[in-house]
Amino acid sequence: MTSHVDQVLGPSDDTVSFMQPRALFYVTVLWVVAAVWAMILALCLIVSVIIGARPSLVIYAEVAMIAPVITAAVVLLVLYRRLGWLHTSVYGIDFAATGRRAVHLPWSGIGSVALHGWGPFTVLVVTPAGADYARVADGPGFDPRTRHRGEEMAYVVDVGLMSPGPEVLLAELHRRIPSKV
Repeated sequence: MTSHVDQVLGPSDDTVSFMQPRALFYVTVLWVVAAVWAMILALCLIVSVIIGARPSLVIYAEVAMIAPVITAAVVLLVLYRRLGWLHTSVYGIDFAATGRRAVHLPWSGIGSVALHGWGPFTVLVVTPAGADYARVADGPGFDPRTRHRGEEMAYVVDVGLMSPGPEVLLAELHRRIPSKV
């Protein structure tokens, strides 16, 4: 156990939750897979025409429509109960990236927070004040997603698809820790 104390300076029911809606996650995975898959099929079509084959455009169109839907559905089934989430309360911030174990940081243990990226690819980077502040939960899932720069370690959470959006999350963090946002 660490020597710092997690002071509670407000009502215990002052919790704000952010989570990734499954439908929005599915649609985003669908359009990303469809875009990549369409480029791969176009490349295969060009190569087959160059080498002299006569490809069937109907088969290419069918594969272009069916494969992304199936792939996105399989990804959602695998990650159904493991989508990212984030909770802020008087005790601190609790978060888990998609498929990762949860992390708890008390407000006093946060060195800085920042949003990076745009749209659905926005990530929250949380830098703890010290290594002993973060508590990683036991249980299934991979280790929390981290970023290392020199001696500094930070946790990374996908927040672009979370509801409410990243702007609301930033406002909530600014309300809780205005000097570190």
